Amino acid sequence: MVWDLRRALLKKEEFESARLMDFDFRLRARATRLLAQAYALDETALVGNVALHDEDGVVALVATQTGTARHAVQAEYLRCLISAREALIAERGDPTPHRLA
Repeated sequence: MVWDLRRALLKKEEFESARLMDFDFRLRARATRLLAQAYALDETALVGNVALHDEDGVVALVATQTGTARHAVQAEYLRCLISAREALIAERGDPTPHRLA
């Protein structure tokens, strides 16, 4: 039986890509939830927009809903991202890809 390096690398790429996309989506959703809490908005409704809008779209939506300057909302969103990333790493581990040994 021969070990297929190409197949192993493709499998690793697929696994790591899925894991990183999952982490990224959870990060965006959690940061958006924290942003909603910071501006006392409906968390469920705002988090639902994560699938429909990119980060700039969510920031623009919050700025419009609250009447706050976009750059202020962007700064708060960045703080929320940092907090969400720290929490996710504590819960799920570091998202850095695993080396193929």
